[in-house]
Parts: sequence; structure tokens; C-alpha cells
Amino acid sequence: MTSFLTSLAFVVLAEMGDKTQLLAMAFACRYRWQTVMWAVFWATAANHLLAAAAGGYLAAIVPMRYIKVAASVSFILFGLWTIRGDSLHGEDKRFNFSPFWTVAVAFFIAEMGDKTQLATIALAVQFKTIITVWMGTTLGMLVSNAIGITAGIVMGRKLPERLIKWAAALIFIAFGIFGLYQ
Repeated sequence: MTSFLTSLAFVVLAEMGDKTQLLAMAFACRYRWQTVMWAVFWATAANHLLAAAAGGYLAAIVPMRYIKVAASVSFILFGLWTIRGDSLHGEDKRFNFSPFWTVAVAFFIAEMGDKTQLATIALAVQFKTIITVWMGTTLGMLVSNAIGITAGIVMGRKLPERLIKWAAALIFIAFGIFGLYQ
């Protein structure tokens, strides 16, 4: 249960202000929010299953002391990456399929090498489990993108995005420092 809850919390935090959250917001302005959420779900489920499996594989071949240091350093880097932020560079206009497939393909590709995908790998390595990390990170993506879509459409971006970004970044950095301390 710890791996699920940690994965859920980390991805919700990592996704705040991330380009895939911005992508979901942009698509929600064009397509029905339900279509966007289903496409985000399927793209994330596929992408994070691959990432968690890669993490599970790494956990089997790399000594745990190196994994713990790498995971701690990566969380500090995720915090710094969160402060830097992301932006869209035409990803929301890149594909011309049905709305579902447009969102799913764009989201899957945008998530490749993204901090939430890398966090999924690090969490699977740290907890030595695939399924609960995969479930937690996938649900975390849905929660954070639901927040983004709601913020973007319903609230008209009235949430203090800078405050959310800094809080998420500081939590990541704190976890990384704590991990290095241990």
C-alpha cells in the first residue's frame, strides 16, 4: 500500500505544471473532457506500465544502495525540473486522428522521457514492485490532469500556479534529501 500511495502522491505533485498537464488542458478546450480523460488514462496506463516494468528490471540487476542514491538524486532533480516548468511546443496540434486517438497518441509521446515517466521508473526500482507503482502513477496522472482540466476550463486558471509548482518542487527536494540522508 505504501508503494501505491507514494506513487500516487509523487505523480500528482510532479504533474503540476508539467507539459502533459498543459497538453490535457489544451485538448480539453477542443474536445469533450470525458474523451480527454479516457485518452489520458489509456495513454498513461500503457506508458507507465512500460516504465514500471523497466524499473522492476533495473531493481533485479542493480544493487540496492546504488538504486537508493539514484532515486534520491532523481527526486531532487524532479523538484528542480518542477521549478523550471514546461511549455507546449505544438504538441496539441500535431496529430489529426479522431479526438480520442489524437489525445492518446500525443499524450503517450509527450510522456516519453517526461519526469512522471522517469519517476515511475524510479519508484518501481525503489519499491521493487510493478503493479502497485503502475496503478499509483496512473491514478496520479488522472487526478492531476483532472485538476488541470478543471483549473483550465472551469476556473479559468485562477489557481496560483506558481505556488503549486513551488510546493511540489520543495516536497520533491525534501524527499530526495531525506533519501540521501538515510
